[in-house]
Amino acid sequence: MNSFDEILVLLKTRGPQTAQALAALLGLTSMGVRRQLESGEDRGLLAWADTPGKVGRPVRRWTLTEAGHARFPDRHAVLTLELIAQVRALFGEEGLARLIAARETASEAAYRREVEAVTTLPERVAALARARDAEGYMAEAEAQADGAMLLVENHCPIRTAARNCQDLCRSELEVFGRVLGPGVSVVRIEHQLAGARRCAYRVGPAADAAAE
Repeated sequence: MNSFDEILVLLKTRGPQTAQALAALLGLTSMGVRRQLESGEDRGLLAWADTPGKVGRPVRRWTLTEAGHARFPDRHAVLTLELIAQVRALFGEEGLARLIAARETASEAAYRREVEAVTTLPERVAALARARDAEGYMAEAEAQADGAMLLVENHCPIRTAARNCQDLCRSELEVFGRVLGPGVSVVRIEHQLAGARRCAYRVGPAADAAAE
């Protein structure tokens, strides 16, 4: 992977970054990184915004454009959209619901094989994150200060399909809840289809969610 691709990955997984921060992460000079960022802007892959700094000087933070996000795989998006349209045309919404249910069943079985090999909630969330990461979601598990876990997905390889069939997102959320077990609350707190940079799910005991 060349340094420009590494910059794209860092912006994808960490959100907006300054040239200085990227240089420190990559072990490169700020000038060299800035040249690559400007090249990415010229190609329509990157954009920037200035925000107020601590001493009054604006801080320039770089982020991916829609074209930049598109550099990451979307699992045969065109074919998927065509299949969704054809299922709707041939079998109606009921047929599409059955197709989603079949996908849901297969995904749940695969995730259970990973999650049921461990016992604690942090281990189970980490196992689910690894399974999702293998599917292209650039997923990771993060422990929270209050004992909850965060399941983060920095990329959605079915994003185009999900925009046209949002039951896919609903289905995934329900699968996570069943796989992680009774007494566990899974709440989506960030959603790419709602404009967020990533999808993120807060996972904790169901009693905690009720208390909130």
